[in-house]
Amino acid sequence: MVRKRGSLILCGAFLFVACNGLLLLFLWGRPPIGRFGEGGGAEPGGREEWGVAKRKGGGTNLAGEVIRLAEEVESELETQKELLKQIQSHRSLWEKRRGMGRRRMDGGKVENQEEHKPSLQLPPGPPKDDSENKDQSQQEFVAAVPDLKVDTQSDNDLKELNYTKLEVTVTSPQVVIPILVIACDRVTVKRSLDKLIQYRPSAELYPIIVSQDCGHAETARVIGSYGSQVTHISQPDLSDIRVRPEHRKFQGYYKIARHYRWALNQVFNTLSHSTVVIVEDDLEVAPDFFEYFRALHPILTSDPTLWCVSAWNDNGRDGLVDPGKADLLYRTDFFPGLGWMLLKDVWAELEPKWPTAFWDDWMRHPEQRKERSCIRPEISRTMTFGRKGVSLGQFFDQYLRYIKLNTDFVPFTKHDLSYLMKENFDVNFVKEVYSAPLVKIEELQQGGGLKAPGPYRVQYSSRESFKVMARNLGVMDDLKSGVPRAGYRGVVSFLSRGRRVFLTPPEGWTKYDVSWS
Repeated sequence: MVRKRGSLILCGAFLFVACNGLLLLFLWGRPPIGRFGEGGGAEPGGREEWGVAKRKGGGTNLAGEVIRLAEEVESELETQKELLKQIQSHRSLWEKRRGMGRRRMDGGKVENQEEHKPSLQLPPGPPKDDSENKDQSQQEFVAAVPDLKVDTQSDNDLKELNYTKLEVTVTSPQVVIPILVIACDRVTVKRSLDKLIQYRPSAELYPIIVSQDCGHAETARVIGSYGSQVTHISQPDLSDIRVRPEHRKFQGYYKIARHYRWALNQVFNTLSHSTVVIVEDDLEVAPDFFEYFRALHPILTSDPTLWCVSAWNDNGRDGLVDPGKADLLYRTDFFPGLGWMLLKDVWAELEPKWPTAFWDDWMRHPEQRKERSCIRPEISRTMTFGRKGVSLGQFFDQYLRYIKLNTDFVPFTKHDLSYLMKENFDVNFVKEVYSAPLVKIEELQQGGGLKAPGPYRVQYSSRESFKVMARNLGVMDDLKSGVPRAGYRGVVSFLSRGRRVFLTPPEGWTKYDVSWS
């Protein structure tokens, strides 16, 4: 045991001496650390390549090397300190120049820069083709940025401080506008989804959310077949709703109102979107459907007298619209629906008092409308192909099946749509309408003495006279809370025998008479 312990002690001592010997040899043979490009440095090409500093006696002065290394570090720190001073002296100029960039916001609004941080692209590439993202707001400006060039032949001096002009592209992110498809038990929802996906310019900017009620398995399979192209959500409450005995035949309208409320809460509150375009499973959209809503979003958000944008013209039948005016847009006091855009803040106002049934007529009540208007087109950007439904084909055979769907792409995002703002639109609209010659309806129908292309004006003075004239001229004659379909300030605009006609109340109109409903 004693002999074994002695052997272990001897081995340990040998290892200790050997390690220290190797360490000493390593320090003796270590090359000195010099500056790049100087004799005695560690960079090839110095005056004494890969050399070592030696004492007179041939050994290495380790203490001297340590002192020299400390001096090197101190010198380098001084160089960095001078460099930082130079950069700091130009910081204020950089901040001033950077503030020169102005961002052009969507619809002319200035948004919070913390919410939309600019993307810096250096250097700028060639101009991009904006055919796919037409509404992307961007502006290029010039900023002065220090371009530091250090003369490497000098250790401590900052020889040059130049300014290089950099082109900076500031891009304001586009608003995501989801499309909410309200579905139930129509397998023909495929027709609607096919067109939406065909014309959709970006899946990221226009996510399609299909909300299904009814629990119809075959319809669910059709929706599911689109995979990740759409988001499929299902209304969880499929129970019957207790209604008054006389409303049992309207059970479907109650379920639709319940479904709308649930689906809109999903879009705005669960998915946290700020806007939505609502379509139903029996609507086909036009090629410029997405372009239309994208261009009108800034108008809707900036004009408090508007509360929706609709793709629908209630009087949009062939013969009643001008096929050469696909870009013509109006304000209307009548809520059209059938493909319409809604903002989150308006939904927050409506949701607490949302009706149990007949939600669309409820939207037309003065208490909800609050004298606000919608935007609608001359030529519809949606058409309905669903005769079967809870309304049992009401209006479909007489009106809806003849609605003309726009086929020409109108680049609305390239147009100045500020004329639709109330302060601009009202002045021009009233002037155009009441400067048109007043004629009798018989003159329009016979066309004998009317040689000019119009516009012409025919005037009603009561609910009954409005309905008679509307029927004779082929436009819809029903009124909701006194508001005629497609009407603005009581005026309905349409084409009759190729002439522009305004069906108007007397000049000086001030408000609707709710008793005319």
